[in-house]
Amino acid sequence: MEFQNRLYDLRKRSGLSQEELANLVGVTRQAVQKWEAGTSRPDMDNLTALARYFNVTLDWLITGHEMESCAAAQNGPVVVENHYHYNSWHYEYKSKCTVFGLPLVHINLAQRGFCVARGVVAIGNVSVGALSIGVFALGGITVGAFGMGLLALAGMALGLLAMGGIALGYVAVGGCAFGYLAIGGSSVGIYAAGGAAMARDVAVGSAATADLLAIGQDARAAMTMGLSDTREAIFQAIGQTGAPDWIRSVLMFCIGR
Repeated sequence: MEFQNRLYDLRKRSGLSQEELANLVGVTRQAVQKWEAGTSRPDMDNLTALARYFNVTLDWLITGHEMESCAAAQNGPVVVENHYHYNSWHYEYKSKCTVFGLPLVHINLAQRGFCVARGVVAIGNVSVGALSIGVFALGGITVGAFGMGLLALAGMALGLLAMGGIALGYVAVGGCAFGYLAIGGSSVGIYAAGGAAMARDVAVGSAATADLLAIGQDARAAMTMGLSDTREAIFQAIGQTGAPDWIRSVLMFCIGR
């Protein structure tokens, strides 16, 4: 049996796709495809990673047989030392309980590559789930460096409610926020509140620019107000723009009234 056949059998017995094995080792799917087709061979680091993951010896993986001791043919004992420097790690857990065919919990993390976790609760380098945590997270509630979901909490967040360094959503809260209602250091939206706010209807902030109403120290709009104006006057002015009651409440909260 050739190397490519041994690798194929090991992968199939482990229930892995070529893409999943590639993620574990930290290579592309095309590289695994070439290994199994016999058109290329993995380097020593990748061979070591494969042997460790499948719990086989490196000698068996390469040659198909175990090393035979040659001590009997020598005048003295022979000590063979193999030093493999393998710093990568991988951890995966998949619960047996499933919901609509998806595991209730799927954790798939690795130091190298992008391991995909798919489950109701998904935690991985790349995660997809109702509750999704990962570098790249997609789902109902997402937490990660890059998140997309109904509720997204991430460095870069996209969602119905998005919160992050850069947030884009119906309601967006972040350092830079873009949305129907945007709240942040720099905010742009139909309604916006923040240090620098730009809005179509109502902008609230130190520097506020809007088409209809701007409230702030430096306010520019068809109608302007200062932060020192009374609560009743500001509340009434926002209402005149046609803003929904919940928008008025949020903007008043941002003003501190």
